[in-house]
Amino acid sequence: MPSDGGLFKEMSIIMAPPPFHLILLMIPGVCIQGWGVTYSSTHICALKGSTVTINCTYEYPKISKIFWIKPDMILPDLFEDRDRIRYVGNKQHDCSVRLKDVRHTDSDIYYFKFITDKDEWIGRPGVTLEITDLQVESEGERVMEGHSVTLTCKSRCSLTDTSTFIWFRNTQILNDRNKKLILPSVRRENVGDYRCAVQGHDLTSPPRRLNVIYPPDKPVISISSSGVIVEGDSVNLTCRSESNPPADISWFKGGTSVGSGNIYSISNIRSDDSGRYKCKAQNEHGTRYSAVTLNVLMHRFYWHLPVGITAVCGGLFIIIVIIFIIKRMQMKRRRSTAHEYENDGVINNTYTTLDLNTRSSDLYDTLTTVKNELFTYQNLSAPVLNSR
Repeated sequence: MPSDGGLFKEMSIIMAPPPFHLILLMIPGVCIQGWGVTYSSTHICALKGSTVTINCTYEYPKISKIFWIKPDMILPDLFEDRDRIRYVGNKQHDCSVRLKDVRHTDSDIYYFKFITDKDEWIGRPGVTLEITDLQVESEGERVMEGHSVTLTCKSRCSLTDTSTFIWFRNTQILNDRNKKLILPSVRRENVGDYRCAVQGHDLTSPPRRLNVIYPPDKPVISISSSGVIVEGDSVNLTCRSESNPPADISWFKGGTSVGSGNIYSISNIRSDDSGRYKCKAQNEHGTRYSAVTLNVLMHRFYWHLPVGITAVCGGLFIIIVIIFIIKRMQMKRRRSTAHEYENDGVINNTYTTLDLNTRSSDLYDTLTTVKNELFTYQNLSAPVLNSR
């Protein structure tokens, strides 16, 4: 490789007025007596990290040395440096060169140069190499749910080869293989980081966040206490509503605002805290409501007793009720039996007493009358005394 002085000397030679045949040689496709350099393409756009081959052919009867150069430097000896730059042609007609793992610093104009026994020749206009990476572009960072959005896999230059694209959402590979990814009706499930790549290459674009916005869903209210709420308890009301951006939550009792935030806490609750509580979820795209009713019971001592004592007290109460019912039934049965006995005894005793004292016809007639008409003792006693 020549020193910087040699490079400047060579450049001065290049800048000197060229002979007519060299001017013709600098025009693509033009040569003298078949002399010249031909490139398959004068512009190549390649992905960063890929391998690029610059294809060219040359014709000249006798060449002593060949080079690939850039405007500001001569590339290393292509037959010795085989790390990233490798000459894949020959010293006869093929002057192709291959660059591996290309970088942005490789973007430049490349010329094939050869030296004869008389002159130095440069094949112009050379090949312009552009190294690009990929990026995902969208019409906006935020898309309303239900609207359409198009994502485009873009590069700074048009890729030379026919490319098949690959799309990713987070770590999931999508089925679309086009340069543009069209989502006709965006849903909240489409939220994620989108990346694109070209099949056969390792390079992928940086992630592009798709943000789907939507109004609040109907709020869901939950109560920390699933049982009976008694005076003195502490109760938390929690309101949840899915939305993007996140909704502001506020609480109302009746028409009065009582708090804000997802959780509304009531400590040492009282009976006058009973009522209908409403949760309001609101963002810039909509508002939704939900409500719940709290019923607070007044304080009772036995509600706060331990479960075992409460059960025992309840069992004793049931036993007392059962005993009371049994006693009541027994007393009723005794009264009924006594009443029947009393009725039967009055009639029989009356008859017997009257029968022992006298058997006169007048008394018998009187007894018959009393028995038939069911008179009392007082009505029956007068005839008995008179008979004596």
